[in-house]
Amino acid sequence: MARYGFVINLDTCIGCGACVAACSEENSLVLQQLKEDAEVPLGGRRDILVIEKGKFPSTVRINHHHTCMHCDNAPCVHVCPTGASYKTEEGAVLIDYDLCIGCKYCIVACPYNARYVNEALGGPDKCTMCYHRITKGLEPACASSCPTDSIVFGDLDDPNSEAYKLSLEAVPLAPEIGTKPRVYVIPPRR
Repeated sequence: MARYGFVINLDTCIGCGACVAACSEENSLVLQQLKEDAEVPLGGRRDILVIEKGKFPSTVRINHHHTCMHCDNAPCVHVCPTGASYKTEEGAVLIDYDLCIGCKYCIVACPYNARYVNEALGGPDKCTMCYHRITKGLEPACASSCPTDSIVFGDLDDPNSEAYKLSLEAVPLAPEIGTKPRVYVIPPRR
């Protein structure tokens, strides 16, 4: 079984927001199958936060990608009282909206602040790794829409995959907290 994940190259990301727009558009269509007026707001499941480091004139802008880390040791899954938050064999952390009671324990438990309340659903929502796409052999919408190929998706255990190769020079966010995230970043070199 593949161990899917993302590698995000912060050195090549231009912060254009194509991934944010693609995520919202793609996943709003999926949610509308559950509830007619449901949508994923821009920046809901994934966003780009601009961080500025240093002082003028040598200020450096970093386009930090804010999304679910699809942790192997996911706190959101552990605290869910109904089993609505769960992990697939491929490693996607998902929400079963039929089981979710809206308690928001998962939102509080996420150390990456990657979940939010989707008002249309009446409860928590998050990145799904575009599970509906990857099970059909397609890339997640964010990766397929990136004009600079800064978001790479693939099997993190397959030495032939681009994601695996890039993960060798990438780092997970906050590895010290023990969640074992499947989203890695290549830090900016500038």
